Amino acid sequence: MTRFGRWLVALLAAAPCVLGAVGAGEATPRRGLWIDPARLAGLPTSGPAWESLLAAAQVSTDAPDLANGDDSTNVHVLAKALVYARSGEERYRSEVLAACVAAMGTEAGGSTLSLGRELAAYVIAADLVGGLPAHSDSAFRSWLRSVRQRRLRGGTLISTHERRPNNWGVRAGATRVAIAAYLGDTEDLERAARVFRGWLGDRAAYAGFEYGDLSWQADPSAPVGINPSGAMRDGHSIDGVLPDDQRRSGPFRWPPPRENYVYGALQGALVQAVILHNAGYDVWEWQDRALLRAFRWLQLDAQYPAQGDDTWEPHVINFYYHIDLPAPVPARPGKDAGWTDWTHAIPSPPASSARSSPRSGLARLAALEMHPLEMLTPRISP
Repeated sequence: MTRFGRWLVALLAAAPCVLGAVGAGEATPRRGLWIDPARLAGLPTSGPAWESLLAAAQVSTDAPDLANGDDSTNVHVLAKALVYARSGEERYRSEVLAACVAAMGTEAGGSTLSLGRELAAYVIAADLVGGLPAHSDSAFRSWLRSVRQRRLRGGTLISTHERRPNNWGVRAGATRVAIAAYLGDTEDLERAARVFRGWLGDRAAYAGFEYGDLSWQADPSAPVGINPSGAMRDGHSIDGVLPDDQRRSGPFRWPPPRENYVYGALQGALVQAVILHNAGYDVWEWQDRALLRAFRWLQLDAQYPAQGDDTWEPHVINFYYHIDLPAPVPARPGKDAGWTDWTHAIPSPPASSARSSPRSGLARLAALEMHPLEMLTPRISP
């Protein structure tokens, strides 16, 4: 373990904790599942990120298919909802509402992976446009409540979230969290938050997962979804590795394989984190900033920046941790969400700001052990 790792363990050991709970009363309501409406109202309506979003909002969304985990209708519905929320143009809202209604029941014949990938974006979109009208809202909410327990390939959405510590479970968790937040189901939201915290590495919060090969785990006797701070193996850092997705590349070896399943899992993890944060949970700090450490390992140790439909992810990390990972604009949307190059773009700081240093995001990541608190001061916006 590194010197910083030993210091952090000692610091945490001195702090009081409550086993098995995320924190009674920790969640406090905020406006918006995905983004605060007041902040969204000030986002630009020009530039490459907006133009990409606007172009996506023109794509037909007449045939949603929740059973197809590669169906991009969901992120185009999300694009329409964002454009409506910014512009107020009614036709986009009408198309979102029609797509949400049309999506109901299309999960039949699919898997919990496809449902986990697809449905969260529809729920976020419904929230962005102010919900469904009364004549369809009751049916939509009733379906959302029941679809969490519908048995598909892989089990149910909830059982997949609580059993599988890889991209299947994390993506199921994204949709579960979105549904619970949309419905105001605080009991299930709290349960889902505990499961997510357990996946991030807090086994005291939740440890009911079933793991595969353990060779990428920091401690095979106590497996986790993201390896703890300071974890090493054979002289190499595995701090921030997602072991149950990295194992898809085979047993531990170095240099580490560039395993795309890891970014797939992080798509679901980031959707959970954004929604839980907006519900009042301090997720970006959980388990020594586990989500940031995951990106740190991918960037610095695996030398594997996000590509393709994962390029929306670093925009989220940059926004909440105020770093500067490579993040293209326009970015491609993912399976679960997207358009974060517009929604989570970091405004240029004032010239007098201490954070306007020319130090790059990768340099800030590399300096993590030397200056753990200074380098990782988060930039949390409502």
